[in-house]
Amino acid sequence: MTEPTHDNEAHGGALGSRLNWLRAAVLGANDGIVSTAGIVVGVAGATADRNALLTAGLAGLLAGSMSMAAGEYVSVSTQRDSELAALAQEKRELKEQPEAELEELTELLERRGLSREVAREAAVQLTERDALKAHASVELGIDPDELTNPWNAALASFLAFTVGALLPLLAIVLPPASRRLPVTVVSVLAALVLTGWASARLGAASVGPAVLRNVLGGALAMAVTYGAGSLLGAVGV
Repeated sequence: MTEPTHDNEAHGGALGSRLNWLRAAVLGANDGIVSTAGIVVGVAGATADRNALLTAGLAGLLAGSMSMAAGEYVSVSTQRDSELAALAQEKRELKEQPEAELEELTELLERRGLSREVAREAAVQLTERDALKAHASVELGIDPDELTNPWNAALASFLAFTVGALLPLLAIVLPPASRRLPVTVVSVLAALVLTGWASARLGAASVGPAVLRNVLGGALAMAVTYGAGSLLGAVGV
């Protein structure tokens, strides 16, 4: 009776972790699309030179992907350090006061809807199997075997941003000069519809508002940067 509860919790945590990774990948790609589109469209407003567009787009892609990777590495490293510290403290408490920890686990299971007797039996069995893992899961919401790797998180952010950024970069440099801007705008807006839909579905949110926000935000970013680029080009800057 107790084992399914523990297993379902593990499966639920694994599913939540996978969804968080997917959501982060979608948002990272979305950032790459919008930021790089803003850069290349802004430059396109000032000049039609392909080399200038390629240079600006690549610079934006590299700067953005490295910034995303570094930020994710720092963030996940901090989270991992906190989780390791919490696990170390829990390990000390289990060693120094095992009875108090058993009672604490029992009370936590009671709060989840189990009767006192069943909660006590479950706490004893979970403690005998793996006390640290039981407390980490029930008390801290941590799986000691599934701590997030900051290097994996950094690589995932780098790749997600890069994939997103490649779309506007290729769209602005590959077509003929007369078609660069419309091809880029249409491609970017279509991609934003897709990422908005994906983020809404992964977050179990309404698709319409998410897509609309995404598209309007990207369109506004491109309009502002294109206007700024056109103004600078007109004055010869």
